[in-house]
Formats: sequence, structure tokens, C-alpha cells
Amino acid sequence: MEQEPLRVRVGPEPGASLALVENVTGNAPQQATQVTIARDAGHLHVRFECEDAQPWATITRRDGPLYQEEVVEVFLNPFGDLECYFEIEVNPLNTVLDLMLRRIGKGWRKEFAWTCEGLETSVSMTETGWTASLAIPFAALVAEPPASGTIWRANFLRIDRPAGCPRELSAWSPTGRAGFHEVDRFGFVEF
Repeated sequence: MEQEPLRVRVGPEPGASLALVENVTGNAPQQATQVTIARDAGHLHVRFECEDAQPWATITRRDGPLYQEEVVEVFLNPFGDLECYFEIEVNPLNTVLDLMLRRIGKGWRKEFAWTCEGLETSVSMTETGWTASLAIPFAALVAEPPASGTIWRANFLRIDRPAGCPRELSAWSPTGRAGFHEVDRFGFVEF
């Protein structure tokens, strides 16, 4: 039986802590990822703490195909319509890919022209892997910051590509499939 999408309430720092699971099975991934989400008046703050024996990436060009390497991803649907959502990715080199996806027929049109204005990111290497922190301005996504009780659909994700092993997809709200772009499986984030 398919699991219901997850729910979390987001407040100020220190925020809510989420564990990513393997995207298809829901089991623990080979290398764990903890995500902390919090908000302030103007931003959604997301921090990924990735266990990783060998973090790697080569792409340094903004909006390059980061999903072909190791990366963390944030999917945000502030409208709740599941017809359009924002995707922001950060790799271990602190390279960013930001785009908007719109449903067209049975697929998605990727709009790479969209830029998350005011986005702040940082990456650091740790003894056990790497961390990525994002400060996502609400103004880049919606006209007004979300009021208390507002619910967005969202997912927090990681693509891990350990040397000599197949890629591993991890998600907060697993899709049960071999990909992340299943909007009906996004979790619920309440502000």
C-alpha cells in the first residue's frame, strides 16, 4: 500500500528536522541525509547534511545539468495546484540550478529562464560528507510570505552517486518510483 505524503510544520530556527529515505522503497539509504527547514520573515531556510564517503561534482556553470552528478534538491509548489513548481539544486561545489516546471499534457516543460532572485547558498565539506545551506526568498516565489497556517506542497531530495555503485535517490516524501517529479507525492509543509 502506498504511503500518504508526509507533513511538517515550519517555524523559526532551529526548525524542523527531516530524514531522507530511499525514494522507491522508503528504506534507509546507504548514506544518510538530514534536512533542517526553518523560516524567517523573508526566507525559507533549508540545510542538507549529507553523509558521503567521497562527495564529488564537476559542474560549475549555473543552470548546468547538476542532476547528472551528486546534488541536493528542493521542490516547492506554493500554489498547491500541482501544475507548476520550483526546483532548486545545489551540488558539492556550490553550483546552483534553478528552474520552474509547468505541466503540459502528460509531461513537464522546464523553464530555465526563471532565476530565484536573492537566493543565497553555501556548501562546506565535513569529516563525514558535505552540507548545503539555502536561503530561499519568499519574494522570488510568491507575492507575499506565507501566513501562519498556509500549506505548500514540497519535497527535499538528494542524488548520491558513490564510486562504483549505482546512483541512489533519497527523498523526504518518497515517490515510490525511480524519479522525483511525481507532484502528487510531494509532502505538505505548513507555515
